[in-house]
Amino acid sequence: MSDLHKEVSDLEQKSATAARLFDIRRIIGGLFVVYGIIVTIAGINPSDADLKKAEGVHINLWTGLAMLALGLFFLVWLKLRPAQAPAEAPATTENTPES
Repeated sequence: MSDLHKEVSDLEQKSATAARLFDIRRIIGGLFVVYGIIVTIAGINPSDADLKKAEGVHINLWTGLAMLALGLFFLVWLKLRPAQAPAEAPATTENTPES
């Protein structure tokens, strides 16, 4: 019976690790940070045509910085409030008759 208990404990630990690994905040935050860096770099030295099209606003720079801030927010949120392990199922007794 101890082998079964050990196997169940291992599966619960793997499930908790998978829940933290595939947390949607990690995916969203990572994508926003990567795209924010790309758009910010593109917005540092805009061409005159791009500035004229955006009516003088450095839209790529501001959008990239906003995306970067949002992505960092998600990653900080993930760090401060990590995903909780799934709640344990109530223990069953071995003496219960099967139906």
